[in-house]
Amino acid sequence: MSKEHAYVVTVRWTGNTGSGTANYRSYDRDHDIVIDGKPIIEASADAAFLGNPQRWNPEDLLVASLSQCHMLTYLSVCARNGVIVTDYQDTARGVMREAPGNSGQFTEVVLNPVVAVADAAMTDKAAALHREAHETCFIANSVNFPVRHVPSVRVSA
Repeated sequence: MSKEHAYVVTVRWTGNTGSGTANYRSYDRDHDIVIDGKPIIEASADAAFLGNPQRWNPEDLLVASLSQCHMLTYLSVCARNGVIVTDYQDTARGVMREAPGNSGQFTEVVLNPVVAVADAAMTDKAAALHREAHETCFIANSVNFPVRHVPSVRVSA
């Protein structure tokens, strides 16, 4: 029997500078992402689309979601397979291409996880388990563009 999970998020626009959306440049793109019991995320559009560069934007959050999902799935896969991860860091990069008609889409996201394991005998298995993590990541399974991973594994100091 499969389980279903629901996620409720409120997005609240805070960028009305007094005249609403009277024209394309008359309003700020600032907004808050609110989930009960969690810190508010102050967000905006990407600076290329007149957003506030000091705030998170949807594109940042999409790339972050893919990176987080891979990491959390990978840590779980490692724990179930006897690989002891002691450190994990990923510098992920997403590419979005604009299209005519004020549209666009992501063309790919590349994850670059750097993983430290407790023992040198675990490095090959640790590298191989990225494939299983990728195949079972909820978020990567939900997007229509390639999500690649280029992992490196080292032994903890």
